Amino acid sequence: MAYACHSISPSSLQNKVSLNSNAVDRQKIRKSSLLSLVSSSSSPCAPSASIFRTNLVPRRKRSESSNNNYVAASLADVSVDESKENVQLPKGDIWSVHKFGGTCVGNSERIKNVAKIIISDNSERKLVVVSAMSKVTDMMYDLIEKAQSRDDSYASAVDAVLEKHRMTALDLLDGDELATFLSRLLYDVNNLKAMLRAIYIAGHATESFTDFVVGHGELWSAQLLSAVIRQNGMDSNWMDTREVLIVNPGGSNQVDPDYLESERRLEKWFSRNPSKIIIATGFIASTPQNIPTTLKRDGSDFSAAIMGALFMARQVTIWTDVDGVYSADPRKVSEAVILRSLSYQEAWEMSYFGANVLHPRTIIPVMRHDIPIIIRNIFNLAAPGTMICRPSVNENEDCDRLESPVKGFATIDNLALVNVEGTGMVGVPGTASSIFGAVKDAGANVIMISQASSEHSICFAVPEKEVNAVAEALESRFRQALDAGRLSQVAVIPNCSILAAVGQKMASTPGVSATLFNALAKANINVRAIAQGCSEYNITVVIKREDCVRALKAVHSRFYLSRTTIAMGIIGPGLIGSTLLDQLRDQAAVLKEDFNIDLRVMGITGSRSMLLSDVGIDLSRWRELQKEKREVADLEKFVQHVHGNHFVPNTVLVDCTADSVVASHYYEWLCQGIHVITPNKKANSGPLDKYLKLRALQRQSYTHYFYEATVGAGLPIISTLRGLLETGDKIFQIEGIFSGTLSYIFNNFTCTRAFSEVVAEAKQAGYTEPDPRDDLSGTDVARKVIILSRESGLKLELSDIPVQSLVPEPLRASASAEEFMQQLPQFDKQLTDQRAEAENAGEVLRYVGVVDVVNQKGLVELRRYKKDHPFAQLSGSDNIIAFTTARYKDQPLIVRGPGAGAQVTAGGIFSDILRLASYLGAPS
Repeated sequence: MAYACHSISPSSLQNKVSLNSNAVDRQKIRKSSLLSLVSSSSSPCAPSASIFRTNLVPRRKRSESSNNNYVAASLADVSVDESKENVQLPKGDIWSVHKFGGTCVGNSERIKNVAKIIISDNSERKLVVVSAMSKVTDMMYDLIEKAQSRDDSYASAVDAVLEKHRMTALDLLDGDELATFLSRLLYDVNNLKAMLRAIYIAGHATESFTDFVVGHGELWSAQLLSAVIRQNGMDSNWMDTREVLIVNPGGSNQVDPDYLESERRLEKWFSRNPSKIIIATGFIASTPQNIPTTLKRDGSDFSAAIMGALFMARQVTIWTDVDGVYSADPRKVSEAVILRSLSYQEAWEMSYFGANVLHPRTIIPVMRHDIPIIIRNIFNLAAPGTMICRPSVNENEDCDRLESPVKGFATIDNLALVNVEGTGMVGVPGTASSIFGAVKDAGANVIMISQASSEHSICFAVPEKEVNAVAEALESRFRQALDAGRLSQVAVIPNCSILAAVGQKMASTPGVSATLFNALAKANINVRAIAQGCSEYNITVVIKREDCVRALKAVHSRFYLSRTTIAMGIIGPGLIGSTLLDQLRDQAAVLKEDFNIDLRVMGITGSRSMLLSDVGIDLSRWRELQKEKREVADLEKFVQHVHGNHFVPNTVLVDCTADSVVASHYYEWLCQGIHVITPNKKANSGPLDKYLKLRALQRQSYTHYFYEATVGAGLPIISTLRGLLETGDKIFQIEGIFSGTLSYIFNNFTCTRAFSEVVAEAKQAGYTEPDPRDDLSGTDVARKVIILSRESGLKLELSDIPVQSLVPEPLRASASAEEFMQQLPQFDKQLTDQRAEAENAGEVLRYVGVVDVVNQKGLVELRRYKKDHPFAQLSGSDNIIAFTTARYKDQPLIVRGPGAGAQVTAGGIFSDILRLASYLGAPS
């Protein structure tokens, strides 16, 4: 049988029904007379025999059985219209079942809306299950509590319940319908007062008395809704399901439906009350002895499922205030999406782990008959909702391959792990039985169990509030084994949470577990325990409570959405940083659409001010926002905010500065699970011990540290070197022109041009630092040489690198860059003579850095090269690096390209960001 969710559009509702007072003719009646009737202390004429008589107040020592018989007799005393002809109950697809919770019928406007939905459903016959109006069930329980504790305010609390329903009725009904409902309401309230008075005197309420009192909310909402539908000219009766639905008490505060007896009673009820629209009470039922009871947790949903099975309905629609079942808790994962469908088993698994799905027992009645359940949002009729049904064997295979094998994720918080271990457990029959027998005696609920095949230990999760009792029970049960050393310990690990991945297709998809644990590892999350059933529908892990939300985001992003979402913090919005932000702005949409990479800049900070965002900064106007919403820069607060995980599992800090203080925080950030990307050379060229410590941490964790732009800007220098080393090549020497500024200067230092003239030109063009001495000193080249030396395995300090400075000795102490530039022409002769000497020999001058791996040293100096050498053929500000290796001994491997400029440097950083995304799971 094929099932389809019946969609109701808002426009069709307006066209099909109007609940205005002019919709149908009503008998004229003065509401003032009804108000006086309701306020009267005398009891109005009852619709049938009285339910309770005030002279039959049970005394304090009255037995439970007599109370039960008392209530049972009242339920059996129902009015029957014998004049109606017996009608056989039709079953099957002609019926659709709807269930509306308390929020859906919370006030008169919402009840009208429910009526519209029912009337607009084009099913031939409809059964509607309703809960009590919102808050009414709590109010009824409060009445019981007040009466039991002999709190006289219970009487005024009853009047509040009466007033709530009276005002709702006055807003919804008119004529005979209003009179009939108010009469029944007052009659019920007077009987409730008598019942509560009895409880007040006894100081105790039996379970059946409590269930009887609490169930009145459903009776009144069913009567109200049925009357509204009748006022719109539709055939409708309301059903007190205590007359039809028979259940037997079960264990663990549950009940088991008696389907045969319920079906017999339903046939009898329908024969006397034939109708095309039946409004039934949810939550309440009766025992075989006609004693009122409830269906316990999620009782109204359970009622709807049972009724759907009894009527063999086409579908059961559960109306709620959400658009459907989400792939994860949307309060924790903003990217969670509505699932179009779930199998019965998937819904079972997700609901067990706390997802906002039906209770597992709700699914059992409809599952037997393959009746789908639709979860719909009453406040958003345009949303199709989620269908829970048996998967069709004819599903499109291509769609199956594209769909994630994991349907959704759920979590349970506030748990503790209990670990029982010892060599005496191995091979001893009954150990597990004894352990869980003790847990049962402690009254605790076991959420998850995990046991190693060695039988050396058993660990299980229980609610944290129950763990002390469990530990005490186990220590008491196994005291002798503990004292004898057969058991080594009963350990409690508090502050735990469970994360469950659920999906029916997990059973047929290799690598699901690997992907799950890989996502957790890359989010720097440790797993404390694991469990997976042989059905493979569920993989459950126990993690630290503080890691729960981050873990949920990580696996959801990696698994379900196939999207890599990264929270970014940009440090240093100067020339390079601002260029990077503009590149991110221009490329973000393409990355998200074509590569499923979602880059969100959560913060931008300079040395004085910073800009923070909870959802991601709008990069099209980040400069404006920086002026409008900036706050005082605080690096610690900035990092905490970006890593605070605004629904994003992965965090990267991009340091676009040349600040050694910022670089000193890299190790700390990596320890926190924050990835670092930077063109800043200070960390990798700083003290050797700190560099080695940083690299060791990088290798030991799943946290990434990328710094390609520290040497070649946008050129792949470090990645090329690593590729050679990782494939087994042996490095002999790395020689190169590493400074784009000095490359430009010596490429243009020709003919009769003075050195100072070319430097001034480079400064004017923006190739040099504000103070050209920073470039001419060779320190920047030395840092690149030391970085490549260390990448090649040499353990050198920056002070070990001899550097030939191009800044004349007398000018190194010049007060300013301007003073330096004014005096530089006085020292042109020395370099002019060197250039002339080189030209006479058919050579050119080039400022190079050299890593001599064979001799374990490095140097930075001005060298001469023949005009046919690759280094002599550069132009502009290009860099060039030659790798001489065992494989490339006769002809070095050359990497050449632009080595300076904000665009290429930012591009190199951007490339590292994308490389990080690929490591975190973005598709290649």
